Amino acid sequence: MQSSRLDSAQFYTEFSGLNALKTQARTDKKAALEQVAKQFESLFMSQMLKSMRSVNDVFAEGNYLNSSQSKFYQEMFDNQLTLSMSQQQGLGLSDVLARQLSRQIPGMDDGGTKATGHKATIADYDRSLPALSPRLPKQVDEVKAISESVAAQKPREAVVEKEVAETVSIDLPETFESPEHFVRTLLPMAEAVAGDSGIDPRVMVAQAALETGWGKHMIKAADGEHSFNLFGIKADSRWQGSAVDITTSEYREGVKMNERAAFRAYPDYQSSFEDYIGFLERNPRYRDVLAVADNPEAFADGLQAAGYATDPAYGAKIRRILNSDSFEAITGETLSLNQRGEE
Repeated sequence: MQSSRLDSAQFYTEFSGLNALKTQARTDKKAALEQVAKQFESLFMSQMLKSMRSVNDVFAEGNYLNSSQSKFYQEMFDNQLTLSMSQQQGLGLSDVLARQLSRQIPGMDDGGTKATGHKATIADYDRSLPALSPRLPKQVDEVKAISESVAAQKPREAVVEKEVAETVSIDLPETFESPEHFVRTLLPMAEAVAGDSGIDPRVMVAQAALETGWGKHMIKAADGEHSFNLFGIKADSRWQGSAVDITTSEYREGVKMNERAAFRAYPDYQSSFEDYIGFLERNPRYRDVLAVADNPEAFADGLQAAGYATDPAYGAKIRRILNSDSFEAITGETLSLNQRGEE
């Protein structure tokens, strides 16, 4: 039995009946399809009747009863007439449409009835919980045993981590006794980190020596916290890590001035080397510098030209360190020892 809202779909001026058809389509697709097919047949007959009446327009010329108002009410009558006809016997077009379209609607079989097993709403799904496995208690005990074993190992792991940290702190001093100590400690690390960057590890150590005064003037916070910053890279808006705020010397239009600035802080020297390479590779203005990475002197001059530092003699100072007899002797000996150790 149709609802009153669905009955209203039989009047062409009542649009709420169309919404009722949408609602019915969720639960009874066959009945909704039949009703929509009748609505389509009504539109088809309305167009036929409109074409037939247009033939008489020639004979209606000059008739004082032929006016826009009479045409308006005549069209209303025709629309309701065709809708009523489609709800009764009609032309049979609605039956053909319903049979044809029912084969294409999900959840309906060829006969237009609801297909077996079709799930139209969430209420059609089985909501019962599966039975618990009889092995579940045993599996819970196994998981508890594993978690207790892991918890028992954590104290030992903490001791091992502490020992490793202490070893690292011993191997990597916060200050260096001499340039030789500086080079022998950091050059192997620079060689390992350089990797595919193509940067000569010697030029990295030479630049770090210039920035830190051979490790004797490392960047530290007011409370003595070590930054391990070997290359004087500042903590700009792109830096998300720790930072140290100090007074530094900068050249402004050739004049040396003291300024307060924030510098990046690292957990160790290796992180400083890695960030230095990443800093150059991520910054487009050092693209030409990296292109000559295999040439230490050109690389040093390229850093100056790209504006790495405000010191006008920055590149020349790096080259001076690179070409010094003592630096070449120490680096040559250190690299030779590393190569023999790898063999």
